[in-house]
Amino acid sequence: MYYKIADRLIESTMADCLDGHTKYVAVLTPDEWKKDQANFRMGIEMEIEQHPHTTKAEVNYDSLTGSFSIPSRHDLTGRDHEFAFALDENGVVLIDEEGYARNIVLSIARRKKWHVQALERFLYDFLESIIRGDSTLLEAIEDELQHMEEDILEGRTEKESFSRISEIRGDLLALRTHYMQMIAFGQELSDNENEFFAEQNLRYFDMFTDRCRRLQDIVTTLRDYSVQVRDLYQSQLAVRQNNTVTILTVITTIFMPLTLIVGWYGMNFKYMPELESPYAYPLVIAVSLLIIVASLLFFKYKKWL
Repeated sequence: MYYKIADRLIESTMADCLDGHTKYVAVLTPDEWKKDQANFRMGIEMEIEQHPHTTKAEVNYDSLTGSFSIPSRHDLTGRDHEFAFALDENGVVLIDEEGYARNIVLSIARRKKWHVQALERFLYDFLESIIRGDSTLLEAIEDELQHMEEDILEGRTEKESFSRISEIRGDLLALRTHYMQMIAFGQELSDNENEFFAEQNLRYFDMFTDRCRRLQDIVTTLRDYSVQVRDLYQSQLAVRQNNTVTILTVITTIFMPLTLIVGWYGMNFKYMPELESPYAYPLVIAVSLLIIVASLLFFKYKKWL
C-alpha cells in the first residue's frame, strides 16, 4: 500500500513514490519489505526488529529505523500492537504484519487534508492517532476510582473492589511506560540528527511530545489516587475487623460473670443454702439480667458500643 503526500494522502504505486519528486508513505508486510527493501535505497545499518516489545527510534547512517509497541486500549496489560518502520528524507515505510498501522493510515487518508504538505505533518497525525481518545480513557478511569471511593466511604465495598484497584494500577503503569517511550520517540524525531525534516516543521514533534507529557502527568496523578483509594479500602476493612473484634470482646466480657455464676452453682455442694430456697432460681436470673444490663450501660458510657 503506497501513498503520495499532497494536501492529503493519494494512493499511488511504488514506482511513483520512489521517483524522488514527492514524499511518500508505504505500508508493507514483513515479506514485502524483505523483497523490496533495496528499492528504497535507505542507509540501514541494522536489521529491523519486528517484535521488540518497545517503542523506539534508532539513527542509522542515512535513515531512521525503529519500532512501535502500542498497548491495546481494550486490554492495556494484554498483548501490544507491534510494527516497525524505516524513514528518510523522502518518506516512511511502515512494516506491519497485524494491520494496526495500516488501519491508521487508511483513516488518515479518508479524513485528513493539510495546508502543510510535508512528511512531518503526516508523522504528527500518525502519532496523534495512536494516543487519540486517551484523555477520554483516563477520565473514565478517574470516574471509576471516584465511584469506588464513594462506595468505600458509604460501606458498599465488595471483595472485587481491591482486585479491580490492582487492575487499574497495572493499566496505569502500562500507559505510563507507553507515554515515556512515546516522549523519547518524539524527542528523537525533534533532534533531527540526519536533517531529514525541515526546521520549521519540527514544532509538530514538539507538540506531540508535549501532549504525551500531559497524558503522563495525568497517569501519575491517577496512580497516586489509586493508591489513596486502596489505602482507604484497607483502612475501612481494618475498621470493620476492629468492630467485629470489639463486639466479640463485649460479648465475652458480659458472659464472664455469668459463667462464674454457672460454675459456682454447678458445684452442687450438700450444704449450699440456695439449693433449697424457693427464691434462689429467680434471684439468680435477676442477678444475671442485672449484670447484663449494667455491662451494656457501662460499655455504652465508654462508647465501646
